[in-house]
Amino acid sequence: MTPPATQPVTPTWTVGWSYAELRAEGLSRRSIDRALRSGSLLRARRDRYLHGDAPAHVAAAVACGGRLDCLSLLGELGVFVQEKPMLHVQLTPGTGHGPGVRHGIVRHWRHTAADARSTTTDIIEALAQACRCQNPRSAIATLDSAWHAGWVDEEGIAAVFRLLPRRFRVLRSNLERRSESGPETLVRLMARALGCDVEAQVSMPGVGRVDLVLDGLLVIECDSQEFHQGWTSQQRDRSRDLALAAMGYVTLRPWASAIMWQPETVVDAIRGLHGTRA
Repeated sequence: MTPPATQPVTPTWTVGWSYAELRAEGLSRRSIDRALRSGSLLRARRDRYLHGDAPAHVAAAVACGGRLDCLSLLGELGVFVQEKPMLHVQLTPGTGHGPGVRHGIVRHWRHTAADARSTTTDIIEALAQACRCQNPRSAIATLDSAWHAGWVDEEGIAAVFRLLPRRFRVLRSNLERRSESGPETLVRLMARALGCDVEAQVSMPGVGRVDLVLDGLLVIECDSQEFHQGWTSQQRDRSRDLALAAMGYVTLRPWASAIMWQPETVVDAIRGLHGTRA
């Protein structure tokens, strides 16, 4: 088992202030105006100020009277989510619709444990909400990603499921903390649905770790543009494939975009290759 990842550093943009709070921090009216002009401080809405590096989604969530939540927050933190064009915002019941709320915003009406000055919900709450807003496979991939990245540990995962109805508990047994990417998780779930025995992050002599091994026969490497573009990367991948072939393995390299948006083509490829090796 891979050692637990170090807890990531919380971004500065997770905190906002009122004008009075800025003054209490020792800022003068002149220094506040200067910070606004320089961009080191942002006014998201009336009497609500953010750090200048706050992403647009955070500012938009605060502008409509809420906090960044669910898929939008997780995406900003680098956690895998299936791409969604909507902005997910937590709004406290009884606060009205909030200023600036328009179409294109998914409003999650619930109370939060987040601090009053927080521009985001708690990561546990965001993960639980993301399970509700995605299909089961994508939800598992999101949880795997957050766990692997160190945003939550095993107790954090348990806390997520305590916030969810009992019907979601079936997802827990499908989590794999070693999974290094969302697409890898999705392929693992596809293979298991086909009845394959799947091992994740397997060390191969002379090759290093591979993403998935199916029934000891088929190696699957889940490629992305970020790490596999350019001739040097392609040469490295082909050298690994040759070494695996010498040991009797066939390698399948589906692209991340195909895994997420054309899963049936990946399933057909796994079924076809696995059938020839069985």
